[in-house]
Amino acid sequence: MGQIETRLAELGVTLASAPAPAANYVPFVIVGDTVYVSGQISQTAEGFITGKVGGDLTVEQGAAAAETCAISLLSQVKAACGGDLDRLVRVVKLTGFVNSHGDFTDQPKVINGCSDFLVAVLGDAGRHARSAISAGALPFNVAVEIEGIFQIR
Repeated sequence: MGQIETRLAELGVTLASAPAPAANYVPFVIVGDTVYVSGQISQTAEGFITGKVGGDLTVEQGAAAAETCAISLLSQVKAACGGDLDRLVRVVKLTGFVNSHGDFTDQPKVINGCSDFLVAVLGDAGRHARSAISAGALPFNVAVEIEGIFQIR
């Protein structure tokens, strides 16, 4: 087990196999030392985390949903690195979409669930540029979807 997976284990997280794409796209694309990971939706082994944040879900529940996206993002990076997550150099950028009503304005607090988790796992290598965007609806009515850009070696 590598250094990053050891840290995940310390946090009580085991990466599952990278989720398969739900439509006609690939889960990630590698260009040079950059991995572009397709949007990962909020889900656990029990199923999708659904609803509108600020209505059906609290900000805290939305942040927990965003953390599940972070775990899926790392699963995709691990797959992109041939199973060796220690090839990950840094998180470059995240774009987070929050299923929310028009008057909800705490999208950044929701996406912090993903950002905080990545920093907890990766330290400074987890710090990244980011956007947090409101979405009137997301696929399968999920609460959160996050895509990422990562540097690998």
